[in-house]
Amino acid sequence: MAGRVTTHVLDTARGKPASGVKISLFRVADGLHHLLGQTTTNADGRTDAPMLAGEALTVGVYELVFSAGDYLRASGQATGDVLFLDEIPIRFGIPDAEAHYHVPLLISPFAYSTYRGS
Repeated sequence: MAGRVTTHVLDTARGKPASGVKISLFRVADGLHHLLGQTTTNADGRTDAPMLAGEALTVGVYELVFSAGDYLRASGQATGDVLFLDEIPIRFGIPDAEAHYHVPLLISPFAYSTYRGS
């Protein structure tokens, strides 16, 4: 199976998937961010397709940017123009373009975490 990058978002404060979170994927090279794609999480907090897959996935550095602030405002968990957490970037490396990299985000209004999932 060809390599791929997948993700999902869980709202740990509410104990359920975070639907409607905008996610952008960038390749980071030579100090620049190159936008590869954008999507929004579905009702299960997942994307409908991998963020990147097949020949488009190469060894290198990538960054997922989650628009958590928009989600937190829409869900009523945060208000105002300035939030503690707004855009959450997660930069990670792909050393093997044939592997599956699952990069989930667990969020609440004042904390987040991630890990390499399966």
